[in-house]
Amino acid sequence: MFLKLETRETGSDVGLSTLACFLLGVVITTLSAALIIAVIVSDKAAPELASLAMQNLNTSGVENPVTAVLLNFRSYDTLLEIAVLLIVAVAVLPDQCFAGKTSLPAKRFLSRNVKHQVNPVLAGLLKWLVPLALLVGGYLLWIGAYAPGGAFQAGAVIAGAGVALSLAGQHDFTWQTTSVRITLSLGLLVFIVVAAINNLITGTTLQYPVSYAGLFILIIEVAATISIAAILLLLFVCLKAIAEPAREGDTQ
Repeated sequence: MFLKLETRETGSDVGLSTLACFLLGVVITTLSAALIIAVIVSDKAAPELASLAMQNLNTSGVENPVTAVLLNFRSYDTLLEIAVLLIVAVAVLPDQCFAGKTSLPAKRFLSRNVKHQVNPVLAGLLKWLVPLALLVGGYLLWIGAYAPGGAFQAGAVIAGAGVALSLAGQHDFTWQTTSVRITLSLGLLVFIVVAAINNLITGTTLQYPVSYAGLFILIIEVAATISIAAILLLLFVCLKAIAEPAREGDTQ
């Protein structure tokens, strides 16, 4: 997206005056200095949040304190993070990102480009690398309840498998199907549905009952992994589609 940025000459009458820039600089410098001084001289707060999280870990539904915080104690933050990722995906999805590739109705998310010849060594590597990435992603998703891991790590690894297929050039990804767009929004949709169901059970939105906390977290993480992987792959494919015409224009 940054390859199409163009520099433009602006007149001297556009923008802030010299005096306004100086005063703005003084204000910013003063506020920054005050903030730094306040941080240095203020009393350091006791790390109570970490101890509170560990004390209530047995009610979170998981054994990993990081997962407990992200998907139970502060699940609103994670809900908003997934929403931000979806907003990024929606911003990238317009057809101009895939100019020349949306004239025909797409039926499949992943299609094989038989005209492109792939090096046999690379093709053999992908046959091992892609299933291994999917296996590692699934492991990271499952182990997140007990040790470092979780939906974001698993989604990144699975998206890496798609990036490898895209770079090899023998597979094309299409984003103009309803099923793909549902996949992109699946994480946020499931998160909201779980919150609504939890509201019916407990009367609170994201304060899970102890007996169902582990199940709710697992459902959210599975859906979030799928959406995160799809969104990260979408960003790569879209930027690659924008960069290729620019690169072709430079070589002509």
